[in-house]
Amino acid sequence: MPVAPTSSLGVWFARVDAAEYRICRRLNHGAAFPVPRRIFQAASRLGDGMVWYLLIIALPCVYGRPGLRPAVAMALTGMLGVAVYKVLKRAFVRERPFITHAAIDRAMPALDRYSFPSGHTLHAVSFTLQACMHFPELAWVLIPLALIIAASRVVLGLHYPTDVLAGAVLGALLALLGLSLT
Repeated sequence: MPVAPTSSLGVWFARVDAAEYRICRRLNHGAAFPVPRRIFQAASRLGDGMVWYLLIIALPCVYGRPGLRPAVAMALTGMLGVAVYKVLKRAFVRERPFITHAAIDRAMPALDRYSFPSGHTLHAVSFTLQACMHFPELAWVLIPLALIIAASRVVLGLHYPTDVLAGAVLGALLALLGLSLT
């Protein structure tokens, strides 16, 4: 049963949630099968942060001095990204799809209550764009990883597609900021 919205923003999100329900339900159906479920859960866990921390540490280790400035910029934009998505989640208070719609199965625990925007996608896009602009040879690994992390958020019932889209846009803006620092 959907939660009754209490503000005009809440009413707007309720309409968007309803419009996105079919897409969410269809994609979430993929998590009903064990193999795709495990793949998307693994991708989502990678997006929790550890893979990005390792990337930031690895850049100066692998590339030497040329990897240092991008790593520092990524660390700074990563911290800013956490602050941005936490402020936005508190401001928008959009419930996750599995909370709003009983037919959406939560295929893994959420890290927090609200869904807008997707912090996993924000960081995946930001770090992928920054790393690939400096080291294009990493694209063959990082781009598919970022895409599966973003997709996992909807498939696992944790986000609406617009949460992921907003996270991607914010991540791209943070990447531009990080690239301007290097």
